[in-house]
Amino acid sequence: MKKKHNFSAGPCILPQEVFQESSQAILDFNNSGLSILEISHRSKDFVDVMEEARNLALELLGLEGKGYKALFLQGGASTQFLMTAYNLLQNKAAYLNTGTWSSKAIKEAKLFGEVLEVASSKDQNFNYIPKGYTVPKDVDYFHCTSNNTIFGTQMKSFPDVDVPLVCDMSSDIFSRQLDFSKFDLIYAGAQKNMGPAGTTLIIVKEDILGKVNREIPSMMDYTVHIGKSSMFNTPAVFPVYVSMLTLRWLKNLGGIDKIQEQNEKKAKLIYSEIDINPLFKGFAEKEDRSTMNATFSLVNGDLTETFNAMLAEAGINGLNGHRSVGGYRASMYNAMAKDSVSTLVEVMSDLERKA
Repeated sequence: MKKKHNFSAGPCILPQEVFQESSQAILDFNNSGLSILEISHRSKDFVDVMEEARNLALELLGLEGKGYKALFLQGGASTQFLMTAYNLLQNKAAYLNTGTWSSKAIKEAKLFGEVLEVASSKDQNFNYIPKGYTVPKDVDYFHCTSNNTIFGTQMKSFPDVDVPLVCDMSSDIFSRQLDFSKFDLIYAGAQKNMGPAGTTLIIVKEDILGKVNREIPSMMDYTVHIGKSSMFNTPAVFPVYVSMLTLRWLKNLGGIDKIQEQNEKKAKLIYSEIDINPLFKGFAEKEDRSTMNATFSLVNGDLTETFNAMLAEAGINGLNGHRSVGGYRASMYNAMAKDSVSTLVEVMSDLERKA
């Protein structure tokens, strides 16, 4: 079978060794004679998986022993739009609006209190990250989205604030080194850089919890899930297991510093082609370009059929842009090999020679 180069925005590419080990576990997990799909989530084998996954997340982010807890919950990042506000919003919260997902987070937060939109890039269809905004000191927290898969923008820096800093890192967590101790709550759907769809990682600093006066339903309460070590209800066993394997892979590779180096090389490769090839134009402002999701389009739409045929011939999959932007989107998550990006760049360059 011809190799496919998977540029899908998510669910997305994962390391081959993770596929191999997880596929074996489907047949026989830990030589138990049972599949990972059928073992009890209360069994020692899976409790060990959950513990290792949570510990690896904190270790890779440099947050061990700093008052943080890691959770693996269900419901995707979309449920975290709700849980964040449920647990933290007493009166007023500040949000930075940089795209579709932050807009949805704002909508959910408004169910619980006043939401101040400190800045937005909606005026340019979210093709840049706002700068120079002020976060008030009287809000309960400030929420931002670190990377915007649809529009291909990424926050390169984060404001110093006097309130809890909350960040949706669904599409770039573990991809670059940051001072993660600046953040009080981080959440991320697994299906970009960690595992299959079905589980969501939450990193929360315990001392920000328990400060709202509303009653919080058990499934929405971070303190309940912390108290039960992510086992308050049956967790998404297989997605947690695959996430653990992926975090193991990242640690063995050399951690976030090493993967950031690789990610920057891949991003430089494709953005250089977009900038020098007259047949293509980028969507995001250059200073805010994402290392995870490169968005671009053809200058001449008449070449679309030819380009798409060339992509298919090269085994390139999942390159179509989101309907709100159009064009193309190359998602280059941690497990994406540089060779795949090189293949895409070669096709783009070939198109120029043929045009």
